[in-house]
Amino acid sequence: MLLCLSPAWLTKVPVPGQPGEAALLVSKAVSFHPGGLTFLDDFVPPRRATYFLADLGPGPGWSREAAELARDLACPTGTSAEMARLLEDRLLTRQLLVRQGGVAVPATLAFTYKPLGLLWGGEASPGLRLVELSGKEGQEALVKEEVGAFLHSEALGDALQVAVKLSGWRWRGRQALRLHPRAELGAVVDTVLVLLEKLEEEESVLVEAVCPPAQAPNLGNPLPGPELAVRICAVVCCTQGDRPLLSKVVCAVGRGDQPLRHHSSLPRTLEVALAQCGLGEVAQVEAVRQRVKVAAEAALAAVLALEAGLSTEQRGGRQVHTDVLGVDFALTVTGRTLTPVALELNSGLCLEACGALEGLWAAPRMGPAAEAAAAAPLVETMLRRSARGLMKGKQLLLVGAGGVSKKFVWDAARDYGFKLHLVESDPNHFASQLVHTFIHFDMTEHRRDEENARLLAELVRARGLQLDGCFSYWDDCLVLTALLCQELGLPCSPPAAMCLAKQKSCTQLHLLCRQGPPWPAPSLHAVPCCPLKNEADVDRAVHQVPLPGVMKLEFGAGAVGVRLVENALQCHEHFSHIAHDLQGEADHPGIGLGWGNAMLLMEFVEGTEHDVDLVLFGGQLLAAFVSDNGPTRLPGFTETAACMPTGLAPEQEAQLVQAAFRCCLGCGLLDGVFNVELKLTGAGPRLIEINPRMGGFYLRDWILELYGVDLLLAAAMVACGLRPALPAHPRARGHLVGVMCVVSQHLQALSSTASREALQALHDRGVLRLNVLEDALVSGEYEEPYCSVACAGPSPAEARLRLLGLCQGLGIDGPHYPVAHFLSHFK
Repeated sequence: MLLCLSPAWLTKVPVPGQPGEAALLVSKAVSFHPGGLTFLDDFVPPRRATYFLADLGPGPGWSREAAELARDLACPTGTSAEMARLLEDRLLTRQLLVRQGGVAVPATLAFTYKPLGLLWGGEASPGLRLVELSGKEGQEALVKEEVGAFLHSEALGDALQVAVKLSGWRWRGRQALRLHPRAELGAVVDTVLVLLEKLEEEESVLVEAVCPPAQAPNLGNPLPGPELAVRICAVVCCTQGDRPLLSKVVCAVGRGDQPLRHHSSLPRTLEVALAQCGLGEVAQVEAVRQRVKVAAEAALAAVLALEAGLSTEQRGGRQVHTDVLGVDFALTVTGRTLTPVALELNSGLCLEACGALEGLWAAPRMGPAAEAAAAAPLVETMLRRSARGLMKGKQLLLVGAGGVSKKFVWDAARDYGFKLHLVESDPNHFASQLVHTFIHFDMTEHRRDEENARLLAELVRARGLQLDGCFSYWDDCLVLTALLCQELGLPCSPPAAMCLAKQKSCTQLHLLCRQGPPWPAPSLHAVPCCPLKNEADVDRAVHQVPLPGVMKLEFGAGAVGVRLVENALQCHEHFSHIAHDLQGEADHPGIGLGWGNAMLLMEFVEGTEHDVDLVLFGGQLLAAFVSDNGPTRLPGFTETAACMPTGLAPEQEAQLVQAAFRCCLGCGLLDGVFNVELKLTGAGPRLIEINPRMGGFYLRDWILELYGVDLLLAAAMVACGLRPALPAHPRARGHLVGVMCVVSQHLQALSSTASREALQALHDRGVLRLNVLEDALVSGEYEEPYCSVACAGPSPAEARLRLLGLCQGLGIDGPHYPVAHFLSHFK
């Protein structure tokens, strides 16, 4: 991230093929580095900006130059002079907040001359009236009539004063606000008439109620001095999916009989501000905080809705999008309820107030801040929009389309602007119509991957594809993809590392030998195992691996064929069973049988099971997401339930992340998105297996929903050699608890009460979160989950209770599929 202190450090140049839009080049800037280091850098040649956010606020500075720089940029832009001008119009924003956001605003009477075309005339809502004037002179009778009616209106409630002010872009930062007692009609009318003379087109004179300060009832003697008033400043940011998120609340406290503005009071937390007004009860503070959150997020949603309806010219550019908003509230009492009333919208002043408060926390005597910085969600959004801009138009070769569980890929690719070229074995795959180029190639025999990689590279060159990257999320195609990248000279983890991770016994045996340094070594997390190719190997394995053990396919996926075995007889029976039933790809497509049906026996370790999804670039850990799994239906290991974020203590979560990271590095996996399955035992994390691709089932969807991080986008960026800019310690925005449905246990429910149509309808209403994993209701011995059904909540307990009630009502819960037991690990 770069800070430019002068417009002379920036230059706009036309973008070829994008008429009317310009690229922004940076020749000089302040750069920021870990440890608080900053440098003044000169860039030769200039660097191209991938996101631009300008300070367009009032006061001295380069606002006019910044506005011109922000206009019609080809890169994502966080604001524009055109949008700032609209949001500085208090009359427009109050109408917008009331009509589209349901946000409380002060009772307001507005006199406007040649009003803005976006305004609604007349009484837009109770207590919000617009009077359009034909001229600025000779309006005495009309003004007196309207002001008199307004001052006697019930909409003013208990207000004893009114404020008269000008509204419009010209008046930002230099308000001539005048307070008058509500009873003084003449004084109010005179002030309005004086201000009318200053009006220009699209400006207004506002007469608004001054909200009475909220105070606790005084049971004893009144405190000396004037009443105190609280002004609440909320910063709300636009997150993934254009969803508003309250970032931080900061307050100012001052005399209740005087206007309380930015810079006129020291910033303080909501708890401290309310306590100073005698409103320090925990329940009161949390109630106010929740009302501020709802109102502030509704305000940004209303602004985004307005913005979506504007033309490119009205917004100031195709890439303009409001990513952060400050909302100033007065706290008053409506009935017996503490109510935040929105006064105005801004961005810079509220962020500045939050920064000042965070500066107090940073002082040594105050200790570290308990909350993240107010700008943290904004920075995440800036990075995400920057990534989208960088990836738009990238030419990506995708190896293997996958099944119904990967249908999200095609919508996401279109949304991000990827140009996808697909290699797929099925010539009739539905995705063949959704990509720029479709290459039909039989990849099912994976023992020929090296030869196939050379043939595919020749096909790519023959078609003249100019690729930026190549990747796969489909288990069967991971080694082939690494070999193909090597042939084409594209970024990827080494093929040897992919082979090591793909063959489960090789993963464990290799890591058992990695005893450091560095320490803790990967060997601490590996589990003893033995590969099984024939019956003789089974005899040998039962004497080498402690029983009970787990038998699984060497190259398997989805827990198909995985079974708990307690003695030698069970080992032989299961080996024979798999050898007979699962001989090749046709017996169960997509679970790795193209590599053969060899098995392994590994020690069974007790403990809770967890998934760790990692993003690595150049051997560095960029992000990690930990989820918890419920107990399985032994002797099988098909997943039953999951919870995200993890309910583990931070130290245990860190142990899992480090174990997953060290195991990946130990195998040579340096670049990509990886899913690592572990168990947390009394002796620490133990590795189940490494999936050298993006996590499957619901994981991408859940991580996107809770953290705003898209693993698909991260995988595509790494494949193009671009380092994803991800939050190192992302904050989850809630909790998800889910349960798997399997056809063998839920055929009746999935055909009636919990049909796909019924579940989709509940998903669309926000009652549950549905991830369909299979296309057909087909039961069998080697089945995989049909779908995942999850519920969200502010806490794991609430999400779990919602899910349990839903499963009972839909018929998913039952004696043979006890959902409460599967969720028991999440208490």
